[in-house]
Amino acid sequence: MRAFGDVSLSKKIFFTTLAFILLVSGIIALLARWVLVSSLTSELEHRGTAIAQSLADRARGYILDNNVSDLVTLAFDAAYLGERKDLVSYIFITDPDGRILAHTFTRPFPQELMGIPTPTPADKRAVRDMAVLGLPVNDISVPITEGIYVIGAVHVGLNKHHIDNLVGKLRITFLGFISLVIVVVFFISLRIANYITLPIVRLTRSSDELSRGNFDISVDLEGADWTPQDCPAYQNTDLPCWHFDQTKEASDDTGEADSTHRTCRQCRFYRKVPGDEVQQLYNSFRNMVWSIKLYRRRLRESEEKYRSLFVSGPDPILVVDAQTYQILDANPRAEEVYGYTREELAKLPYTALDQDFPSNCLVRFEQASERGSTCIYCSKLIHYRKDGLPIYVNLHACPISYRNRQAYIIASADVTEMIEKDAQLIQASKMKTLGEMSAGIAHELNQPLNAIKMGSDFLTMLSEEGQPVQSEQFRPITSEISQQVDRATDIINTLRAFGRKADMVRERLSVNDSVRGVLKIVGHQLSLSGIETEIDLDENLPPILAHDNRIQQVLFNLVTNARDAIIKREDEPPEGRRIILHTFRRRSEVVVSVQDTGVGIPESVRGKIFEPFFTTKETGQGMGLGLSISYGIVKDYGGDIRIDSEPGKGTTIELVFPVAATATGAKA
Repeated sequence: MRAFGDVSLSKKIFFTTLAFILLVSGIIALLARWVLVSSLTSELEHRGTAIAQSLADRARGYILDNNVSDLVTLAFDAAYLGERKDLVSYIFITDPDGRILAHTFTRPFPQELMGIPTPTPADKRAVRDMAVLGLPVNDISVPITEGIYVIGAVHVGLNKHHIDNLVGKLRITFLGFISLVIVVVFFISLRIANYITLPIVRLTRSSDELSRGNFDISVDLEGADWTPQDCPAYQNTDLPCWHFDQTKEASDDTGEADSTHRTCRQCRFYRKVPGDEVQQLYNSFRNMVWSIKLYRRRLRESEEKYRSLFVSGPDPILVVDAQTYQILDANPRAEEVYGYTREELAKLPYTALDQDFPSNCLVRFEQASERGSTCIYCSKLIHYRKDGLPIYVNLHACPISYRNRQAYIIASADVTEMIEKDAQLIQASKMKTLGEMSAGIAHELNQPLNAIKMGSDFLTMLSEEGQPVQSEQFRPITSEISQQVDRATDIINTLRAFGRKADMVRERLSVNDSVRGVLKIVGHQLSLSGIETEIDLDENLPPILAHDNRIQQVLFNLVTNARDAIIKREDEPPEGRRIILHTFRRRSEVVVSVQDTGVGIPESVRGKIFEPFFTTKETGQGMGLGLSISYGIVKDYGGDIRIDSEPGKGTTIELVFPVAATATGAKA
């Protein structure tokens, strides 16, 4: 069985067909021989019986007349009439007692035929196989009757050699016909086997070449090679291929392949060629090979295009494993920015560059997937170079499939220089604001200084007059001096922290602390301007990811703008000049609301207030950078600014920040 399995398909088809035909021919030959021999033998016996019966009818009168000479003549005439001489070996006629009345032997009557019983009328005929004079014969005897009496019998001997010769000639003729059929079937089977297997052999050769990666094999169509250069869609991948592109697009749009296969008018590949199933299979395989060639060329060109974009990208681009965060690939720009070689980067986890990647960016991936998006954008993240120096980057990441594994492709733009310039701009805005608030700050410091001076002057006076100082007098004064010193220190520390250049970092922050810090600086200034300040802080607020100094800068800008808007409203009574600061939680967001009773913001300028250098103040009273800086800071921390204003009735500005995630990734 194993040896038969190693035989080629054409030989299997040929030998199987031939064996089947031979088996069927053998069975037909045996059946035909049996049928023909039986039929021929039976037919000859019927002819012998007919001869004997004819003789019996004609010999009846001669026997009754005892005319022996006419009986002999009748027997010879019947034996040698026409072709009977080859079939009939002898004829003899007997009386009822078995005595020979006439015969056709030219020699003494054979003893083998003596004593053969005469058949009765009921028998009609009797057939015996005998050997007469050494020759096999079939002796057929019929009775000669007159009424109900048997008056004799006619015996006809049929030559079995003659019968066998006829059977032999028939057998040779039939075997010759069967042999001719076998020869014809032999060549037909060989032709069919080759016809069936030749396309399969070609398919096998093509498949072997494809398995070796040779997709440049020639495609034989209608007896001629058509090179890929003859196809416009192969030369120019921007051109669509009806069969390849349009059918694929229809399948992608509807989920089912379009049953109408459209091709270019000049296309010699994607068409149905008439033929049987094997030819259709060969044509389909040929079309598949061409599709692979076309797709492979487009894929190679696409890979080269995007590889060139990857290599020549102006920003660092890294491919990171989604499970282990291992860096899988990096472009040359990443080597320049981070100071590592490509080989060194391939040995590092991405967390060596971005320590907060799992807790910061991966959470954003989950949030993006909930919104139906796949890519994320993170601004102003801190990365670390090989030498340990931090840099600021804007990061754009998307999930991809890379070498049969899930990964992220991360592009990070170095914005360190821009961050430095923004910090300088923010610092300049702070200093300008502190200069404007100098009067209020001086008043804030004068109050504790006056209390300290009064206490120290009182103690000095008692000492100069020589009056004893009682503990009841001494203790309250020293306690008040200590409290005023702490108050002055707190004011100075707040000013120092506010005036310090802020770093672009993220930490868990309670916005209530930022609100209180701003009011320490600007609260007295507002009261000097006749503006009442109300605060409503939710003490159970969850933290956000931000920096206190920068959030204070935003709140400071909003409060001072609110102050300016209230001052500009001349028709407002003094008791209605109010700024309300309110903090609360809204679902997964922390909201800081700054509400004023100022002049409001006209609808015509509401869309421009966050633009740099846009201001509604008079020349010299503002540069138009406060709200622009505030907007950038809020966006850096993933927040948003929402404005609700009505001219003549006031403005409410909401700062909305996402709740900081816990260590497990859930919202706090």
